[in-house]
This record gives sequence, C-alpha cells and structure tokens, in this order.
Amino acid sequence: MEYTVVAREDLSPEDSQLLESAQKAKDNAYAPYSNFYVGAALRLRNNEVVQGSNQENASFPAGLCAEKVGLSAASSLFPNVAVEKIAISTSKDDHMLTAPCGICRQSLVEYEERFGQKIAIILCNGDDVYIFASAKDLLPFSFDKKALD
Repeated sequence: MEYTVVAREDLSPEDSQLLESAQKAKDNAYAPYSNFYVGAALRLRNNEVVQGSNQENASFPAGLCAEKVGLSAASSLFPNVAVEKIAISTSKDDHMLTAPCGICRQSLVEYEERFGQKIAIILCNGDDVYIFASAKDLLPFSFDKKALD
C-alpha cells in the first residue's frame, strides 16, 4: 500500500482546491437516514473538476455513494477523459479517516483499468491528509475482467 500523509496546510494548491471542492459537494448530499454526508471531487485529465455527493433512499441501502455519483457524472460529461485524482470528504473528517466502501473501491479500480491510468485518492482526517497513489492501494485484490474470461 503506497500512501503519504501530509498536513493540510502542506497540500499543493491544486490538491487543496480539490479537497475544498469535495467539502462543498458534501453540502449537496442527501442523507436523512444515516446523517453521514459525503462529497467527492474528481480532477480529470483535461483539468475539469466534477463533483458527486451521496444520495440515500428509504429503501436502504439502495442509495448512491458520492464516489460513484462523481464517477458516473465524469463518465457522462467527459466519456473519454481519464480521472487523475479524487478527493473525498465526509461529515466525520474532523476526527476520523473514512475510506471509500468496497463497491466504490472496485469502481475506482475499474476506471483505472479502463483508462490505463492510476487515480490518486485524497482522504482527510482532521489536519492530516492521506494521499494514496492508486485505487489499487485500497483494493489490492480487485475483481477484474480477467476473472470473466
């Protein structure tokens, strides 16, 4: 697992802006059941930033995670443009490191394979920021198309 830990104030301006965008996306989350609000901001190869926020449903767990909403939006708006980084912010950022769920990890790995490019993942825990080099760092034994051959 490859990652670095940096203080929030030591983030590059681009990464700081991406994390702020994820925090703003969190404000658009719809989470009346869990009260767990998540925002994601994805920087694409063309430098566009696409946001996503979690959207819950009374038929729990039929909701959508912020990461998958962001990936779907990016793929719909820019179908042939790779995702380079994703920053994820949760309502627990101030005291707890929260990583993507297993389904979102699988989806992120799928996008890495689709475009042949790693997706860096930025997570926050109070004043510390964790930057993972690749989604595969969070899911080293992913299910992929080779299993379907």
